[in-house]
Amino acid sequence: MTELSLYERLGGAFAIAAVVDRFSDALIENPIVGQGSSNPELAEWHTNNLGRLPGLKFMRTLWVCNVSGGPFEYTPTRPGSTVLGLEEAHRPLRITPAEFDEVAAELARTMDAFEIPTREKEEVLAAFAAHKEEVTEGSMATA
Repeated sequence: MTELSLYERLGGAFAIAAVVDRFSDALIENPIVGQGSSNPELAEWHTNNLGRLPGLKFMRTLWVCNVSGGPFEYTPTRPGSTVLGLEEAHRPLRITPAEFDEVAAELARTMDAFEIPTREKEEVLAAFAAHKEEVTEGSMATA
């Protein structure tokens, strides 16, 4: 018997979209990376760019569907040097490694709220962590 993909074990696109929706909303309220962030770029985005949030939720959902083995292909809106192109989209936000870690922690808390099993949660977090260097590249260039 063939093992199910992470995408299938997560429940597919609709289940992933529900998690991404809640996670994205939680980031806005997060004091470290949201509207109250000491990072002016993150605070500004989470305050003045919320009209883009539905599209961002869609793109995040596609990304998770893609990296979890689903039948969807994520194509970055700002292509970078990697297949997923995350560095160009995040460079202007100057996300620090500590801020990245807080976003990961928020993702973990969101998955806990949905009672995602440990194995699947760890696989999602590992896929997320694999892109830490490119997401935090903007803060490194100014350090």
